[in-house]
Amino acid sequence: MTGTRTLGFETLQIHAGARPDPATGARQTPIYQTTAYVFRDAEHAAALFNLQEVGFIYSRLTNPTVAVLQERIATLEGGAGAVCCSSGHAAQIMALFPLMRPGCNIVASTRLYGGTVTQFSQTIKRFGWSARFVDFDDLDAVRDAIDDDTRAIFGEGIANPGGWVMDVRAVADVADAAGLPLIIDNTTATPYLMRPIEMGATLVVHSLTKYLTGNGTVTGGCVVDSGTFDWSASGKFPSLSEPEPAYHGLKFHETFGALAFTFHGIAVGLRDLGMTLNPQAAHYTLMGVETLSLRMDRHVANAEKIAAWLEKHPAVAHVTYAGLPSSPWHDRAKEVCPKGAGGLFTFALKDGYDACVRFIDSVEIFSHVANLGDTRSLVIHPASTTHRQLSPEQQIAANAGPDIVRVSVGIEDADDLIADLDQALTRAAGKAAAE
Repeated sequence: MTGTRTLGFETLQIHAGARPDPATGARQTPIYQTTAYVFRDAEHAAALFNLQEVGFIYSRLTNPTVAVLQERIATLEGGAGAVCCSSGHAAQIMALFPLMRPGCNIVASTRLYGGTVTQFSQTIKRFGWSARFVDFDDLDAVRDAIDDDTRAIFGEGIANPGGWVMDVRAVADVADAAGLPLIIDNTTATPYLMRPIEMGATLVVHSLTKYLTGNGTVTGGCVVDSGTFDWSASGKFPSLSEPEPAYHGLKFHETFGALAFTFHGIAVGLRDLGMTLNPQAAHYTLMGVETLSLRMDRHVANAEKIAAWLEKHPAVAHVTYAGLPSSPWHDRAKEVCPKGAGGLFTFALKDGYDACVRFIDSVEIFSHVANLGDTRSLVIHPASTTHRQLSPEQQIAANAGPDIVRVSVGIEDADDLIADLDQALTRAAGKAAAE
């Protein structure tokens, strides 16, 4: 609609993937709440099932509302295609599913969300897969962890909970040298703050539940494919490079090229794993994405102000926010995510575990919930909740030790949020003195 002009992020977050509804002229993407779709004739149905034609068959696989969301997120990330699914955890399995076989492993960052650490260290063993956790700031350790059975490298752009910023380009170079895909969880940063594909990532995963929807109403996930990886080069990814028996010997990479991973995710992943995103959730997420840039700017501004205030508070031992000049990741953050280091960080209380619990029980505006990325400010004590299943060593490695509080800063008035934190810290200290 604008010739060769490249559209800005703020325009794409509203328009990418969407057209007025051809039947009614509706300007907002409708919720196509339907299970199945009528075929034009028998030939049309056969072409769809043989992957010879793109279209809608059954909503476990494809749905018009979900399709708009997939195109929009792929566009914002700079990817070739995307597959939406039922949760962020589902997205991680969907990302690994075409790559792995029993006996294969991934190399994963030690700084991951606790649920991801549990999924990778425990649950994927049931598939015969394994994970090797290393510090991604130690590139030699990443190289040393790779062997002939490694099929992917996995990290978070901005880590939950600590706000650690990954040097995506450096790890991507290691992955490229080894002929492996790099998978980046971009949930905390969002494509507005960080563009992992431009820094060499092969796949990007999201929990739509967080910033992309932004209002705590949806559980969903997404896998974005860069379209740049050569799945046929090494012979390590036969699901994508070799004949697929379920489709009469079709080779996904040979047939679909840059969209091989995306088509496999729908035609095999969603078909057999069934991790489907429902159209109403897709609709809510589409509405959330329309204001992503506005919300992220406010999340960042509030987080910077609150982190600076907390850093000077006498009850606080330290703050991890990469937006602070004192952070060891501050310079990296300015390079990797120049629009800001996000709205998530942790701080440590000098009086330890008990002080954290008292603080959590004293907040009033902040909500104590196991979520992040909401318009509302949220707070949690990871060691007793989201990271409880981890060992003490794993908790510390993930910056989720017993003295740590995680805050997801919302878009309320920053001074109101500071006042709430101040009274909660004061009450926590007062209860400690009384005891």
